[in-house]
Amino acid sequence: MTFEDLEPRSARGAGVTALGREDLDLYSVEELNERMDALQAEIDRSKAAIAAKNAKKSAADALFNFGG
Repeated sequence: MTFEDLEPRSARGAGVTALGREDLDLYSVEELNERMDALQAEIDRSKAAIAAKNAKKSAADALFNFGG
């Protein structure tokens, strides 16, 4: 067991909330571009997760839809 195991987990969305509170004036233009690239990658990852969940739901709906 490590010390990380003993620490409470952060709430869902806490990271996004923290990002929204950061002072962007402290970042250079290059750092802001890197930040935007990282955020875009997370958006793309989220969209892929949504697509996968929708595909699973559609498959389940098709499986259990007996013509009704």
